[in-house]
Amino acid sequence: MLTSMTGFGATHATAGGLTAHVEVRAVNNRHLKVVVRGSDPYPLFEAEFEKVVRKTVRRGSVHVHVRVDRPPRPGELRLNLAAVREYKRQVIEACDGLDSAAVNAVLSGLLALPGVAPEAAHSSELPEDEWPLVEKALEDAVAKFDAVRRTEGRSMAAELLALHKKAVDELDQVKAVLPTVTVGYRQRILERVRQAVADAGVSVQPDHLIREVAVFADRTDVAEEVTRFEAHLEQYAKIVADGSADGAGRRLEFVVQEMGREANTMGSKAGDVAVSRHVVEIKATLERIRELIQNVE
Repeated sequence: MLTSMTGFGATHATAGGLTAHVEVRAVNNRHLKVVVRGSDPYPLFEAEFEKVVRKTVRRGSVHVHVRVDRPPRPGELRLNLAAVREYKRQVIEACDGLDSAAVNAVLSGLLALPGVAPEAAHSSELPEDEWPLVEKALEDAVAKFDAVRRTEGRSMAAELLALHKKAVDELDQVKAVLPTVTVGYRQRILERVRQAVADAGVSVQPDHLIREVAVFADRTDVAEEVTRFEAHLEQYAKIVADGSADGAGRRLEFVVQEMGREANTMGSKAGDVAVSRHVVEIKATLERIRELIQNVE
């Protein structure tokens, strides 16, 4: 079954006092792109996250947000006492003449000043003690994300097959009209010739009329285009039915592009209003298909 490129999955995993929260979401992209945001130092290790994501996802712009709740470690939480003393001196000096309550109110925000409580430095290497937990949360989030994509893919497949049926029906109408196109043109040209002959009092050789009708029939013959369009429709239905095959989205894009070319040729060669009307409906259906397959992996 087809798989959508968009989806969302979120989960968390806990072990040894650590809790890893992971969210995975994706939007359309012609290639796979993984972007990691969240707790340090994980945004530096997109390659490690991509290895996990690539096992399931082939295309799309995948955004991963990771947050790790860590218990404080001894020695990690330290105040910059020199900064505290200097800020306090400056605050008292600036508040000279104010009552003690006002001074205390200003001093209460001292810990929020820059440099007083610096964040703990993070290693530039992947935390070996945390990664197994983060990786498990990532795998679970990707699994939920993939389930959403497959559910959406089933809905897309049903709509794509419905549009396939509409295109087949319109093409059948074209095939039904085609045999009458040349006959209708012959009747119209005969009526015009009879009128001209009657008005001008001249005669027209039958072989001239036959040649004109033959030229028209050759110029408006779309039998080859119809045959190729039918072959493309058959291939299209097969790809949708076997959507699990690698590159289903790209293959559909190519087939629909080829159908569009055949439809354009039929429209330009059509010598009949009825044929043109059905071709317009086919092209409108193809446009709806193009919009849908932009989201197929």
